[in-house]
Amino acid sequence: MSEVGHRRIVIAGGGSAGWMAAAALSRFLGDATRITLVESDLIGTIGVGEATIPQIHHFNNALGIDEATFLKETNATFKLGIEFVGWRDPGRRYMHGFGLLGRAVGIHPFRDLWLRAKFAGTAEDLGFYNFNEVAARANRMIGLGHSPSNVRDLVYAYHFDATLYAAFLRRMSEGQGVVRIEGKIKAVERSPDNGDITALVMEDERQIPGDFFIDCTGFRSLLLGETLGVPFDDWSRWLPCDRALAVPCERVDGPLHPYTQSIARKAGWQWRIPLQHRTGNGHVYCSAQISDDEAASILLASLDGPVRADPRPIKFTTGRRTQAWSHNCLALGLAAGFMEPLESTSLHLIQTAIARFLKYIPSSNEEDQGRDTFNRQISLEWEQIRDFLVLHYTVNGRVGEPFWDECRFMNLPDTLVAKMRLWEQSGVVVKEEGELFTEEGWTQVMVGQGLEPKSHTPLTAGIDANELGGFLASLAKAYRQRAETLPTHEQWISHVMSGKARSTLEPVQ
Repeated sequence: MSEVGHRRIVIAGGGSAGWMAAAALSRFLGDATRITLVESDLIGTIGVGEATIPQIHHFNNALGIDEATFLKETNATFKLGIEFVGWRDPGRRYMHGFGLLGRAVGIHPFRDLWLRAKFAGTAEDLGFYNFNEVAARANRMIGLGHSPSNVRDLVYAYHFDATLYAAFLRRMSEGQGVVRIEGKIKAVERSPDNGDITALVMEDERQIPGDFFIDCTGFRSLLLGETLGVPFDDWSRWLPCDRALAVPCERVDGPLHPYTQSIARKAGWQWRIPLQHRTGNGHVYCSAQISDDEAASILLASLDGPVRADPRPIKFTTGRRTQAWSHNCLALGLAAGFMEPLESTSLHLIQTAIARFLKYIPSSNEEDQGRDTFNRQISLEWEQIRDFLVLHYTVNGRVGEPFWDECRFMNLPDTLVAKMRLWEQSGVVVKEEGELFTEEGWTQVMVGQGLEPKSHTPLTAGIDANELGGFLASLAKAYRQRAETLPTHEQWISHVMSGKARSTLEPVQ
Protein backbone atom coordinates (compact mmCIF):
# COMPACT_ATOMS: atom_id res chain seq x y z
CA MET A 1 0.00 0.00 0.00
CA SER A 2 1.14 3.55 -0.64
CA GLU A 3 2.29 5.81 2.14
CA VAL A 4 -0.53 6.73 4.55
CA GLY A 5 -0.80 10.21 3.08
CA HIS A 6 -1.43 8.86 -0.41
CA ARG A 7 -3.75 5.96 0.22
CA ARG A 8 -6.13 5.11 -2.64
CA ILE A 9 -9.29 3.13 -1.90
CA VAL A 10 -11.41 1.94 -4.80
CA ILE A 11 -14.99 0.78 -4.20
CA ALA A 12 -16.36 -1.52 -6.88
CA GLY A 13 -20.14 -1.14 -6.98
CA GLY A 14 -22.65 1.22 -5.45
CA GLY A 15 -26.00 0.45 -3.86
CA SER A 16 -26.42 0.58 -0.09
CA ALA A 17 -23.14 -1.23 0.60
CA GLY A 18 -20.98 0.88 -1.71
CA TRP A 19 -22.35 4.25 -0.65
CA MET A 20 -22.39 3.36 3.05
CA ALA A 21 -18.68 2.54 2.71
CA ALA A 22 -17.98 5.69 0.72
CA ALA A 23 -19.80 7.93 3.20
CA ALA A 24 -18.10 6.43 6.25
CA LEU A 25 -14.58 6.20 4.83
CA SER A 26 -14.62 9.70 3.38
CA ARG A 27 -15.86 11.12 6.68
CA PHE A 28 -13.35 9.39 8.93
CA LEU A 29 -10.27 9.08 6.73
CA GLY A 30 -10.43 12.64 5.44
CA ASP A 31 -8.09 14.13 2.87
CA ALA A 32 -5.35 11.60 3.54
CA THR A 33 -7.24 9.07 1.43
CA ARG A 34 -8.52 9.31 -2.12
CA ILE A 35 -11.74 7.35 -2.50
CA THR A 36 -13.14 6.35 -5.86
CA LEU A 37 -16.42 4.49 -6.40
CA VAL A 38 -17.04 2.69 -9.68
CA GLU A 39 -20.59 1.78 -10.67
CA SER A 40 -22.79 1.51 -13.73
CA ASP A 41 -26.29 2.91 -14.10
CA LEU A 42 -26.97 -0.09 -16.36
CA ILE A 43 -26.53 -2.57 -13.50
CA GLY A 44 -29.47 -2.66 -11.14
CA THR A 45 -29.27 -3.12 -7.38
CA ILE A 46 -31.18 -5.51 -5.13
CA GLY A 47 -32.33 -2.62 -2.91
CA VAL A 48 -35.97 -2.84 -1.79
CA GLY A 49 -37.81 -1.31 1.13
CA GLU A 50 -35.43 -1.98 3.99
CA ALA A 51 -36.14 -2.76 7.61
CA THR A 52 -33.35 -2.19 10.11
CA ILE A 53 -32.45 -2.80 13.75
CA PRO A 54 -31.70 -0.09 16.34
CA GLN A 55 -27.94 -0.15 15.70
CA ILE A 56 -28.60 1.93 12.55
CA HIS A 57 -28.62 4.94 14.90
CA HIS A 58 -24.89 4.47 15.51
CA PHE A 59 -24.13 4.66 11.79
CA ASN A 60 -26.37 7.63 11.04
CA ASN A 61 -25.18 9.53 14.11
CA ALA A 62 -21.54 8.89 13.24
CA LEU A 63 -22.18 10.41 9.80
CA GLY A 64 -23.92 13.38 11.37
CA ILE A 65 -27.28 12.59 9.75
CA ASP A 66 -30.14 14.46 11.37
CA GLU A 67 -33.20 12.29 11.98
CA ALA A 68 -35.65 14.73 10.39
CA THR A 69 -33.51 14.92 7.27
CA PHE A 70 -33.19 11.14 7.19
CA LEU A 71 -36.96 10.66 7.35
CA LYS A 72 -37.53 13.17 4.54
CA GLU A 73 -34.79 11.85 2.27
CA THR A 74 -35.71 8.17 2.55
CA ASN A 75 -39.49 8.19 3.18
CA ALA A 76 -38.67 6.44 6.45
CA THR A 77 -41.01 5.28 9.18
CA PHE A 78 -40.25 4.01 12.66
CA LYS A 79 -39.89 0.38 13.67
CA LEU A 80 -40.43 -0.97 17.19
CA GLY A 81 -40.07 -4.65 16.35
CA ILE A 82 -41.10 -7.50 14.05
CA GLU A 83 -44.43 -9.29 14.22
CA PHE A 84 -44.25 -12.98 13.28
CA VAL A 85 -47.58 -14.26 11.97
CA GLY A 86 -48.22 -17.99 11.66
CA TRP A 87 -44.68 -19.13 12.39
CA ARG A 88 -45.62 -21.19 15.44
CA ASP A 89 -48.82 -22.35 13.76
CA PRO A 90 -51.29 -20.69 11.39
CA GLY A 91 -53.44 -19.22 14.14
CA ARG A 92 -50.78 -17.53 16.28
CA ARG A 93 -48.69 -14.41 16.16
CA TYR A 94 -46.03 -12.89 18.38
CA MET A 95 -43.63 -9.98 18.29
CA HIS A 96 -39.89 -9.65 18.66
CA GLY A 97 -39.93 -6.18 20.16
CA PHE A 98 -36.80 -4.14 20.69
CA GLY A 99 -35.81 -3.03 24.16
CA LEU A 100 -36.07 -4.66 27.56
CA LEU A 101 -38.66 -7.06 28.86
CA GLY A 102 -40.49 -5.91 31.97
CA ARG A 103 -38.52 -4.85 35.01
CA ALA A 104 -35.94 -6.73 37.04
CA VAL A 105 -36.43 -6.97 40.80
CA GLY A 106 -33.28 -7.21 42.89
CA ILE A 107 -31.11 -10.05 41.59
CA HIS A 108 -33.97 -11.48 39.52
CA PRO A 109 -34.05 -10.65 35.81
CA PHE A 110 -37.58 -10.21 34.51
CA ARG A 111 -37.42 -13.41 32.45
CA ASP A 112 -37.02 -15.48 35.64
CA LEU A 113 -39.92 -13.67 37.31
CA TRP A 114 -42.16 -14.25 34.31
CA LEU A 115 -41.28 -17.95 34.12
CA ARG A 116 -42.04 -18.40 37.82
CA ALA A 117 -45.46 -16.78 37.34
CA LYS A 118 -46.10 -18.68 34.12
CA PHE A 119 -45.52 -22.03 35.79
CA ALA A 120 -47.91 -20.91 38.55
CA GLY A 121 -50.53 -19.72 36.06
CA THR A 122 -50.40 -16.04 37.09
CA ALA A 123 -48.68 -14.53 34.04
CA GLU A 124 -50.04 -13.11 30.79
CA ASP A 125 -48.34 -13.65 27.43
CA LEU A 126 -44.78 -12.35 27.36
CA GLY A 127 -45.65 -9.53 24.95
CA PHE A 128 -47.76 -7.77 27.59
CA TYR A 129 -44.51 -6.87 29.36
CA ASN A 130 -42.53 -5.48 26.45
CA PHE A 131 -43.24 -1.75 26.23
CA ASN A 132 -42.16 -1.69 22.60
CA GLU A 133 -44.73 -4.33 21.71
CA VAL A 134 -47.52 -2.67 23.68
CA ALA A 135 -46.85 0.65 21.94
CA ALA A 136 -46.46 -1.01 18.52
CA ARG A 137 -49.79 -2.79 18.72
CA ALA A 138 -51.42 0.53 19.64
CA ASN A 139 -49.64 2.16 16.66
CA ARG A 140 -47.95 4.64 19.01
CA MET A 141 -44.45 6.08 18.84
CA ILE A 142 -42.14 8.60 20.52
CA GLY A 143 -38.42 9.17 20.03
CA LEU A 144 -35.46 8.63 22.31
CA GLY A 145 -35.06 11.22 25.03
CA HIS A 146 -38.60 12.59 24.67
CA SER A 147 -40.20 10.59 27.46
CA PRO A 148 -40.54 11.86 31.05
CA SER A 149 -38.05 10.44 33.50
CA ASN A 150 -40.57 7.93 34.88
CA VAL A 151 -41.34 6.39 31.48
CA ARG A 152 -39.06 3.95 29.65
CA ASP A 153 -37.85 5.14 26.26
CA LEU A 154 -38.95 3.16 23.24
CA VAL A 155 -36.05 1.50 21.44
CA TYR A 156 -36.54 1.82 17.72
CA ALA A 157 -35.13 1.37 14.25
CA TYR A 158 -36.46 2.44 10.85
CA HIS A 159 -38.11 1.26 7.69
CA PHE A 160 -36.89 3.17 4.64
CA ASP A 161 -36.42 3.09 0.89
CA ALA A 162 -32.95 1.61 0.32
CA THR A 163 -32.61 3.20 -3.12
CA LEU A 164 -33.30 6.65 -1.69
CA TYR A 165 -30.86 5.97 1.18
CA ALA A 166 -28.09 5.07 -1.28
CA ALA A 167 -28.80 8.22 -3.30
CA PHE A 168 -28.70 10.33 -0.14
CA LEU A 169 -25.37 8.81 0.91
CA ARG A 170 -24.02 9.34 -2.59
CA ARG A 171 -24.69 13.08 -2.37
CA MET A 172 -23.06 13.16 1.05
CA SER A 173 -20.04 11.18 -0.15
CA GLU A 174 -19.45 13.30 -3.23
CA GLY A 175 -19.68 16.38 -1.04
CA GLN A 176 -16.87 14.85 1.05
CA GLY A 177 -14.64 14.34 -1.98
CA VAL A 178 -15.54 10.85 -3.20
CA VAL A 179 -15.12 10.53 -6.97
CA ARG A 180 -17.72 8.45 -8.79
CA ILE A 181 -16.79 6.78 -12.08
CA GLU A 182 -19.58 5.57 -14.34
CA GLY A 183 -19.00 2.36 -16.26
CA LYS A 184 -18.80 -1.41 -16.22
CA ILE A 185 -15.80 -3.35 -14.96
CA LYS A 186 -14.34 -5.68 -17.61
CA ALA A 187 -11.41 -7.17 -15.73
CA VAL A 188 -9.45 -7.06 -12.50
CA GLU A 189 -5.62 -6.87 -12.54
CA ARG A 190 -3.46 -8.51 -9.87
CA SER A 191 0.16 -8.24 -8.86
CA PRO A 192 2.26 -11.20 -10.07
CA ASP A 193 4.31 -10.93 -6.87
CA ASN A 194 1.74 -11.27 -4.08
CA GLY A 195 -1.63 -11.63 -5.82
CA ASP A 196 -2.97 -8.32 -4.54
CA ILE A 197 -5.42 -6.44 -6.73
CA THR A 198 -3.76 -3.53 -8.49
CA ALA A 199 -6.46 -2.06 -10.74
CA LEU A 200 -9.94 -2.36 -12.19
CA VAL A 201 -10.12 -2.37 -15.98
CA MET A 202 -13.23 -0.76 -17.47
CA GLU A 203 -15.02 -1.76 -20.68
CA ASP A 204 -13.58 1.34 -22.38
CA GLU A 205 -10.07 0.20 -21.30
CA ARG A 206 -9.66 2.81 -18.58
CA GLN A 207 -7.68 1.55 -15.61
CA ILE A 208 -8.67 2.47 -12.04
CA PRO A 209 -5.60 1.77 -9.88
CA GLY A 210 -5.80 1.49 -6.12
CA ASP A 211 -4.03 0.41 -2.97
CA PHE A 212 -7.08 -1.16 -1.33
CA PHE A 213 -10.31 -2.37 -2.93
CA ILE A 214 -13.80 -2.81 -1.53
CA ASP A 215 -16.03 -5.31 -3.32
CA CYS A 216 -19.68 -4.20 -3.45
CA THR A 217 -20.51 -6.02 -6.67
CA GLY A 218 -23.44 -7.96 -5.22
CA PHE A 219 -23.97 -11.70 -5.56
CA ARG A 220 -21.32 -11.88 -8.30
CA SER A 221 -18.57 -10.99 -5.80
CA LEU A 222 -16.33 -10.03 -8.70
CA LEU A 223 -13.26 -9.15 -6.66
CA LEU A 224 -13.37 -11.38 -3.59
CA GLY A 225 -15.07 -14.42 -5.12
CA GLU A 226 -14.24 -14.49 -8.83
CA THR A 227 -10.82 -12.83 -8.80
CA LEU A 228 -9.33 -13.84 -5.45
CA GLY A 229 -11.15 -17.17 -5.33
CA VAL A 230 -12.40 -16.97 -1.75
CA PRO A 231 -14.79 -19.94 -1.30
CA PHE A 232 -18.46 -19.63 -0.42
CA ASP A 233 -19.80 -21.48 2.63
CA ASP A 234 -23.30 -22.66 1.67
CA TRP A 235 -25.82 -22.60 4.57
CA SER A 236 -28.87 -23.76 2.61
CA ARG A 237 -28.92 -27.00 4.64
CA TRP A 238 -30.12 -24.81 7.54
CA LEU A 239 -31.78 -21.96 5.66
CA PRO A 240 -33.32 -23.62 2.58
CA CYS A 241 -35.11 -20.63 1.02
CA ASP A 242 -33.38 -19.64 -2.22
CA ARG A 243 -35.78 -17.27 -3.99
CA ALA A 244 -37.52 -13.99 -3.27
CA LEU A 245 -40.04 -11.83 -5.08
CA ALA A 246 -40.21 -8.14 -4.19
CA VAL A 247 -43.07 -5.81 -5.08
CA PRO A 248 -44.29 -2.43 -3.79
CA CYS A 249 -47.95 -1.61 -3.30
CA GLU A 250 -49.92 1.53 -2.47
CA ARG A 251 -50.45 2.55 1.10
CA VAL A 252 -54.04 2.05 2.20
CA ASP A 253 -56.13 3.99 4.68
CA GLY A 254 -55.70 2.95 8.27
CA PRO A 255 -53.01 3.09 10.95
CA LEU A 256 -49.37 3.16 9.86
CA HIS A 257 -47.88 0.27 11.80
CA PRO A 258 -44.54 0.97 13.54
CA TYR A 259 -43.35 -2.59 13.00
CA THR A 260 -42.35 -5.03 10.28
CA GLN A 261 -44.53 -8.04 9.57
CA SER A 262 -43.16 -11.49 8.73
CA ILE A 263 -45.98 -13.79 7.66
CA ALA A 264 -45.35 -17.53 7.32
CA ARG A 265 -46.46 -19.01 4.00
CA LYS A 266 -46.62 -22.49 2.45
CA ALA A 267 -42.90 -22.75 1.74
CA GLY A 268 -41.37 -19.63 3.22
CA TRP A 269 -42.54 -16.25 4.44
CA GLN A 270 -43.71 -12.84 3.33
CA TRP A 271 -42.42 -9.47 4.50
CA ARG A 272 -44.50 -6.31 4.81
CA ILE A 273 -42.63 -3.05 5.40
CA PRO A 274 -44.66 0.17 5.77
CA LEU A 275 -43.05 3.32 4.37
CA GLN A 276 -44.45 6.83 4.19
CA HIS A 277 -45.27 6.62 0.49
CA ARG A 278 -45.85 2.91 -0.09
CA THR A 279 -45.63 -0.55 1.41
CA GLY A 280 -42.72 -2.84 0.58
CA ASN A 281 -43.63 -6.50 0.17
CA GLY A 282 -41.72 -9.64 -0.58
CA HIS A 283 -42.05 -13.41 -0.58
CA VAL A 284 -39.01 -15.46 0.46
CA TYR A 285 -39.45 -19.12 -0.47
CA CYS A 286 -37.86 -22.47 -1.24
CA SER A 287 -37.98 -23.25 -4.97
CA ALA A 288 -37.80 -27.00 -4.28
CA GLN A 289 -41.15 -26.79 -2.51
CA ILE A 290 -43.10 -24.25 -4.57
CA SER A 291 -43.02 -22.93 -8.13
CA ASP A 292 -42.17 -19.34 -8.97
CA ASP A 293 -45.67 -18.82 -10.38
CA GLU A 294 -47.38 -20.09 -7.24
CA ALA A 295 -45.08 -17.98 -5.06
CA ALA A 296 -46.01 -14.91 -7.11
CA SER A 297 -49.72 -15.71 -6.84
CA ILE A 298 -49.49 -16.05 -3.05
CA LEU A 299 -47.67 -12.73 -2.79
CA LEU A 300 -49.98 -10.76 -5.08
CA ALA A 301 -53.09 -12.19 -3.44
CA SER A 302 -51.98 -11.04 -0.01
CA LEU A 303 -51.06 -7.40 -0.68
CA ASP A 304 -52.98 -4.84 1.36
CA GLY A 305 -53.04 -2.23 -1.43
CA PRO A 306 -52.97 -1.89 -5.24
CA VAL A 307 -49.75 -3.20 -6.76
CA ARG A 308 -47.31 -0.57 -8.11
CA ALA A 309 -44.98 -2.76 -10.19
CA ASP A 310 -44.40 -6.30 -11.36
CA PRO A 311 -42.80 -8.63 -8.81
CA ARG A 312 -39.02 -8.57 -9.11
CA PRO A 313 -37.34 -12.00 -8.80
CA ILE A 314 -34.20 -12.48 -6.71
CA LYS A 315 -32.22 -15.74 -6.65
CA PHE A 316 -29.82 -16.40 -3.80
CA THR A 317 -28.01 -18.97 -1.70
CA THR A 318 -27.77 -18.26 1.99
CA GLY A 319 -24.21 -18.33 3.29
CA ARG A 320 -21.01 -16.32 3.28
CA ARG A 321 -17.53 -16.11 1.86
CA THR A 322 -15.14 -17.91 4.20
CA GLN A 323 -13.17 -14.67 4.46
CA ALA A 324 -14.66 -11.23 4.00
CA TRP A 325 -11.18 -9.68 3.76
CA SER A 326 -8.54 -11.31 1.57
CA HIS A 327 -5.32 -9.76 0.30
CA ASN A 328 -6.08 -6.05 -0.17
CA CYS A 329 -9.80 -6.52 -0.73
CA LEU A 330 -12.78 -6.29 1.62
CA ALA A 331 -16.23 -7.47 0.54
CA LEU A 332 -19.39 -5.81 1.84
CA GLY A 333 -23.05 -6.63 1.47
CA LEU A 334 -24.03 -9.36 -0.97
CA ALA A 335 -20.44 -9.71 -2.18
CA ALA A 336 -19.58 -11.02 1.30
CA GLY A 337 -22.61 -13.25 1.65
CA PHE A 338 -26.37 -13.36 2.00
CA MET A 339 -28.43 -13.60 5.15
CA GLU A 340 -32.12 -13.60 4.38
CA PRO A 341 -33.86 -10.49 5.82
CA LEU A 342 -35.89 -12.34 8.44
CA GLU A 343 -34.48 -10.27 11.33
CA SER A 344 -33.45 -7.19 9.29
CA THR A 345 -29.70 -7.70 9.65
CA SER A 346 -28.54 -6.96 6.08
CA LEU A 347 -27.53 -3.33 6.58
CA HIS A 348 -26.25 -4.05 10.07
CA LEU A 349 -23.71 -6.53 8.70
CA ILE A 350 -22.48 -3.87 6.28
CA GLN A 351 -22.32 -1.34 9.10
CA THR A 352 -20.33 -3.54 11.48
CA ALA A 353 -17.92 -4.61 8.74
CA ILE A 354 -17.19 -0.94 7.94
CA ALA A 355 -16.71 -0.14 11.63
CA ARG A 356 -14.32 -3.06 12.11
CA PHE A 357 -12.42 -2.17 8.96
CA LEU A 358 -11.88 1.36 10.24
CA LYS A 359 -10.54 -0.14 13.45
CA TYR A 360 -8.12 -2.51 11.73
CA ILE A 361 -7.37 -0.56 8.56
CA PRO A 362 -3.76 -1.29 7.60
CA SER A 363 -1.09 1.26 6.76
CA SER A 364 0.49 -1.27 4.38
CA ASN A 365 -0.53 -4.51 2.70
CA GLU A 366 2.13 -6.36 4.69
CA GLU A 367 0.02 -6.05 7.85
CA ASP A 368 -2.07 -9.19 8.32
CA GLN A 369 -2.94 -9.46 12.02
CA GLY A 370 -5.74 -6.90 11.78
CA ARG A 371 -7.16 -8.69 8.77
CA ASP A 372 -7.08 -12.05 10.54
CA THR A 373 -8.77 -10.60 13.63
CA PHE A 374 -11.39 -8.95 11.43
CA ASN A 375 -12.19 -12.20 9.65
CA ARG A 376 -12.47 -14.13 12.91
CA GLN A 377 -14.88 -11.59 14.41
CA ILE A 378 -16.98 -11.30 11.27
CA SER A 379 -17.22 -15.07 10.97
CA LEU A 380 -18.50 -15.37 14.54
CA GLU A 381 -21.02 -12.58 14.03
CA TRP A 382 -22.45 -14.18 10.90
CA GLU A 383 -22.72 -17.60 12.57
CA GLN A 384 -24.51 -16.17 15.62
CA ILE A 385 -27.06 -14.39 13.42
CA ARG A 386 -27.45 -17.55 11.31
CA ASP A 387 -28.35 -19.55 14.42
CA PHE A 388 -30.97 -16.99 15.43
CA LEU A 389 -32.61 -17.20 12.01
CA VAL A 390 -32.53 -21.00 11.96
CA LEU A 391 -34.33 -21.01 15.33
CA HIS A 392 -37.39 -19.42 13.70
CA TYR A 393 -37.60 -22.19 11.11
CA THR A 394 -36.84 -25.27 13.14
CA VAL A 395 -39.14 -24.54 16.09
CA ASN A 396 -42.50 -24.54 14.36
CA GLY A 397 -45.83 -26.29 14.83
CA ARG A 398 -46.96 -26.30 11.20
CA VAL A 399 -47.39 -30.08 11.10
CA GLY A 400 -48.27 -31.65 7.76
CA GLU A 401 -46.68 -28.99 5.55
CA PRO A 402 -43.63 -30.49 3.76
CA PHE A 403 -41.43 -27.39 3.93
CA TRP A 404 -42.06 -26.78 7.62
CA ASP A 405 -41.85 -30.49 8.49
CA GLU A 406 -38.38 -30.66 6.93
CA CYS A 407 -37.30 -27.54 8.82
CA ARG A 408 -38.51 -29.00 12.09
CA PHE A 409 -36.36 -32.13 11.70
CA MET A 410 -33.23 -30.67 10.14
CA ASN A 411 -29.80 -31.26 11.64
CA LEU A 412 -28.92 -28.06 13.50
CA PRO A 413 -25.62 -26.28 14.16
CA ASP A 414 -24.14 -27.44 17.46
CA THR A 415 -24.06 -23.85 18.74
CA LEU A 416 -27.83 -23.53 18.29
CA VAL A 417 -28.53 -26.95 19.82
CA ALA A 418 -26.63 -25.91 22.96
CA LYS A 419 -28.63 -22.68 23.26
CA MET A 420 -31.97 -24.42 22.78
CA ARG A 421 -31.15 -27.19 25.29
CA LEU A 422 -30.11 -24.70 27.96
CA TRP A 423 -33.42 -22.90 27.54
CA GLU A 424 -35.48 -26.10 27.49
CA GLN A 425 -33.78 -27.51 30.56
CA SER A 426 -33.66 -24.46 32.80
CA GLY A 427 -35.20 -21.39 31.15
CA VAL A 428 -31.80 -19.73 30.85
CA VAL A 429 -30.55 -17.68 27.91
CA VAL A 430 -26.92 -16.60 27.60
CA LYS A 431 -25.80 -13.79 25.32
CA GLU A 432 -22.31 -14.62 24.14
CA GLU A 433 -19.65 -11.92 24.07
CA GLY A 434 -20.17 -9.65 21.08
CA GLU A 435 -23.41 -11.36 20.07
CA LEU A 436 -25.90 -9.11 18.30
CA PHE A 437 -29.18 -10.48 19.60
CA THR A 438 -29.96 -9.94 23.25
CA GLU A 439 -31.25 -12.34 25.89
CA GLU A 440 -34.60 -10.57 25.53
CA GLY A 441 -34.60 -11.21 21.77
CA TRP A 442 -33.79 -14.92 22.13
CA THR A 443 -36.41 -15.24 24.88
CA GLN A 444 -39.16 -13.61 22.81
CA VAL A 445 -38.51 -15.80 19.77
CA MET A 446 -38.18 -19.06 21.70
CA VAL A 447 -41.37 -18.35 23.66
CA GLY A 448 -43.16 -17.05 20.58
CA GLN A 449 -42.24 -20.14 18.55
CA GLY A 450 -43.47 -22.40 21.34
CA LEU A 451 -40.18 -23.70 22.74
CA GLU A 452 -41.13 -24.36 26.37
CA PRO A 453 -38.65 -24.68 29.25
CA LYS A 454 -39.16 -27.62 31.60
CA SER A 455 -38.27 -25.61 34.71
CA HIS A 456 -37.16 -22.24 36.01
CA THR A 457 -34.42 -21.08 38.33
CA PRO A 458 -34.73 -22.16 41.99
CA LEU A 459 -33.87 -18.57 42.95
CA THR A 460 -37.49 -17.54 42.35
CA ALA A 461 -39.12 -20.59 43.96
CA GLY A 462 -39.70 -18.75 47.23
CA ILE A 463 -41.54 -15.83 45.65
CA ASP A 464 -45.27 -15.87 46.30
CA ALA A 465 -46.93 -16.61 42.95
CA ASN A 466 -50.04 -14.53 43.67
CA GLU A 467 -48.01 -11.50 44.73
CA LEU A 468 -45.87 -11.94 41.64
CA GLY A 469 -48.99 -12.17 39.50
CA GLY A 470 -50.19 -8.88 40.98
CA PHE A 471 -46.86 -7.25 40.20
CA LEU A 472 -47.01 -8.43 36.60
CA ALA A 473 -50.61 -7.29 36.20
CA SER A 474 -49.75 -3.81 37.46
CA LEU A 475 -46.76 -3.65 35.14
CA ALA A 476 -48.84 -4.64 32.12
CA LYS A 477 -51.50 -2.08 33.05
CA ALA A 478 -48.88 0.66 33.43
CA TYR A 479 -47.48 -0.13 29.98
CA ARG A 480 -50.95 0.02 28.41
CA GLN A 481 -51.71 3.34 30.08
CA ARG A 482 -48.36 4.83 29.09
CA ALA A 483 -48.79 3.73 25.49
CA GLU A 484 -52.17 5.47 25.32
CA THR A 485 -50.52 8.81 26.14
CA LEU A 486 -48.10 8.57 23.22
CA PRO A 487 -48.60 10.21 19.81
CA THR A 488 -49.67 7.97 16.97
CA HIS A 489 -46.95 6.74 14.65
CA GLU A 490 -48.03 9.12 11.89
CA GLN A 491 -48.23 12.05 14.31
CA TRP A 492 -44.71 11.42 15.49
CA ILE A 493 -43.33 11.20 11.95
CA SER A 494 -44.95 14.55 11.10
CA HIS A 495 -43.67 16.03 14.32
CA VAL A 496 -40.07 14.97 13.77
CA MET A 497 -40.09 16.14 10.18
CA SER A 498 -41.41 19.54 11.32
CA GLY A 499 -38.25 19.99 13.39
CA LYS A 500 -40.07 20.92 16.62
CA ALA A 501 -38.70 20.13 20.07
CA ARG A 502 -40.73 17.96 22.39
CA SER A 503 -40.38 16.82 26.00
CA THR A 504 -43.85 15.65 27.14
CA LEU A 505 -46.05 12.69 26.52
CA GLU A 506 -49.06 14.72 25.42
CA PRO A 507 -50.29 13.44 22.04
CA VAL A 508 -49.15 15.53 19.10
CA GLN A 509 -52.11 17.42 17.64
